[in-house]
Amino acid sequence: MKPLEAASQFIYTRYPHCHGALLAGSVVRGEATATSDLDVIIFDMNIQSSFRESIVFNKWPIEMFVHNLTSYRQFFESDAKRAIPSHQQMVAEGVVIVDHGVIPSIKAEAIQMLKTGPAPWTEETIHKKRYFITDLLDDFIGSNVRGEELFIANSLANHIQRFVLRTNGKWLGSSKWVVRMLKQFDEAFAEKFIHAFDHFYKTGEKEKVIQLVDEVLEPYGGRLFHGFSLGK
Repeated sequence: MKPLEAASQFIYTRYPHCHGALLAGSVVRGEATATSDLDVIIFDMNIQSSFRESIVFNKWPIEMFVHNLTSYRQFFESDAKRAIPSHQQMVAEGVVIVDHGVIPSIKAEAIQMLKTGPAPWTEETIHKKRYFITDLLDDFIGSNVRGEELFIANSLANHIQRFVLRTNGKWLGSSKWVVRMLKQFDEAFAEKFIHAFDHFYKTGEKEKVIQLVDEVLEPYGGRLFHGFSLGK
């Protein structure tokens, strides 16, 4: 059964009286894999509060995100605060399954939030992030225990991708979306980022990672240790 057909049958079976429903996720973007599920967003004014549920329907794994006509805004706001617009992205890209006049306005909200971007980091936040990245980098350079190096590198990669995207006013991603958001921002930087950490994981050589971190921090004053204080 095709994804849209399966999603439609699911809606008409489980939520026949809903006011709107969308199919989103990898199947909509043409990026589905053998393990992809169907992301279905449902809007129903009779639902008391939002909830998420995972089920299997007609052999398709389905993740449903169920909202009433106002509760979805709490998730929009929460996602905006953490700068990872998961719900906005799903709604914006979603293919309409059912619409009784509610979908266009909700889509417009999602699209506008995506265009606006996250709240910019303050100078104080950038200052703190420089210090914490410097601290991680020092641990990375100084460590000679392979197991510890791996997890320091993981943490360093996460901090660096967040620093690059947020200082440039871009949304963040998690898991596979980290690379996707970096590529959306700057394809060349994303490839350099991937290569630096991949090289370390394969060879144990740290220089490419160190160079990458220094290049990222340099426009903001470079590494930071001397003179940093917090809560003084």
